[in-house]
Amino acid sequence: MWKYPCMPSAPAVTDLADLVTVAAEESPDKLALVESGGRSVTWSQLEDEVGRVATGLAAAGVVAGYRVLISVGNRIEFVTTYLAILRVQAVAVPVNPRASVEEVLRILADSGARMAFAEADTVSTLRAAVERLGRAIAGTPAADDTVLPEHLVSRAVPPRLVVIGATLLPGERSYDHLRADRARPMPSLQDPEKLAALLYTSGTSGRPRAAMLTHRALLANIEQIAGVEPPMIHGDDVVLGVLPLFHVYGLNAVLGGVLRHRAKLVLVERFDPQGILDLIDDEACSVIPVAPPVFAYWRDEEHLGERLGPVRMMLSGSAPLSAQVSEEFTARTGIAIHQGYGLTEASPVVTSTLCSTALQPGSVGAALPGIEIRLVDEHGRAPEGEDPGEIQLRGANLFSGYWPDGDGAPGAEGWWATGDVGFLDSTGDLFLVDRLKELIIVSGFNVYPIEVEDVIREVHGVAEVAVIGVGDDLTGEAVVAYVRTSPGQSAYAVESAVLARCAMRLARFKQPSRVEIVDQLPLTVTGKVQKGTLRAYERRRATGLLE
Repeated sequence: MWKYPCMPSAPAVTDLADLVTVAAEESPDKLALVESGGRSVTWSQLEDEVGRVATGLAAAGVVAGYRVLISVGNRIEFVTTYLAILRVQAVAVPVNPRASVEEVLRILADSGARMAFAEADTVSTLRAAVERLGRAIAGTPAADDTVLPEHLVSRAVPPRLVVIGATLLPGERSYDHLRADRARPMPSLQDPEKLAALLYTSGTSGRPRAAMLTHRALLANIEQIAGVEPPMIHGDDVVLGVLPLFHVYGLNAVLGGVLRHRAKLVLVERFDPQGILDLIDDEACSVIPVAPPVFAYWRDEEHLGERLGPVRMMLSGSAPLSAQVSEEFTARTGIAIHQGYGLTEASPVVTSTLCSTALQPGSVGAALPGIEIRLVDEHGRAPEGEDPGEIQLRGANLFSGYWPDGDGAPGAEGWWATGDVGFLDSTGDLFLVDRLKELIIVSGFNVYPIEVEDVIREVHGVAEVAVIGVGDDLTGEAVVAYVRTSPGQSAYAVESAVLARCAMRLARFKQPSRVEIVDQLPLTVTGKVQKGTLRAYERRRATGLLE
């Protein structure tokens, strides 16, 4: 086991919104947020806006513990809404703005959200999901509505919709009208164990579940990151905000770090390889947190080193980055890529190569201050030497279990099993070996095979399906579906129907990049699909060993 001996002192705040208050008092005229489209706010303006939205939420009846869904891209209103929700001690439920109606419907029902924020790009999806939820609650679903499990319907409520920058329909409220004329004082948070956010991830069942993150966990990880030397972010930095804020990496590691250090965050709605390079130069961005696929997009950029001139810190997370890509990038630009390992349940950062004694190929770094790592074998014992084992964690940054009952929380001694396999070397560096879970990571986003398989099984002519992840140069991994058809079915027709159904039911990054129609799937003696055999087949295909 490797453990840092000390933990940095805690800040004099009780929730993330307090960080804005402190910044507004000490650096009122300093820019806090800048959108790539040109809008910006100072720390004093941000504090005022958060206060006005919080006051509006309270006036609208949002009280402590109510869940509020946010389906908004990387824009100022996401930040103000998120922090206002925390300030009124409600619970933020950020969702992917590109999520399908079916996905939003399930999250609305599961979380019991009483209010939902949408923008022009997401409001149609939210409206459709709210309509279907209303029919489910009333017991009058339409013929093509997804049937929600009774336990979800029983805790669902029809949420009120708040719309940013789009025409309202009857019963909806605009963001501008929700905001109060002036901010009113709010009671300070007394219990840091109160729930702050629900972030949907895999849990242990393979189906997306919400990790319960408390104010304590979110602030703890921000402080753990702040204890790293050299610092990931400091007060003079301009941080690129291209990672989506609904994702825990963008939400707490990036936005949380900016709030903590009073840096400037440049918000970017959509990733464009050339546009991002222009923005880095125009805004003099010095800290660039990205997901691994970004480096593949930049591989052919002739003057990459020059275009990254302002950069002092390049951070990669959300998914593993190959040693070859990292070394090639550093050789071309002179900028080292610092990697880390994290999970939603850890708020999220666990390790960083900034904590390592030296950069090593394949390493995801050593544990942050205040985080303990241990490895256990299949018998629950420490493996010998540098043998791999399941990674277990302990620290104040860990979640409180999965919504709604806290299932899967850390044990009595504070340890939590990640489901990932790795080994620790003599310096304390962690090396990832495999995942016990079947999670697929596409462009840094989690895809759960069971969710995709459930959709494909709805297609007429599908007898059996298995979904796996395969390596992809641009997205890290891609989704591939192996399908056995029913007798007499056209392979072409079934393949087309599968792709069409997935396009309708799933977010784009969850949709199969390829559908393989096969005569049979490899099965165990108990009838379970041997996905390891399918992965081995794909590895042989990738290396050219198959004709």
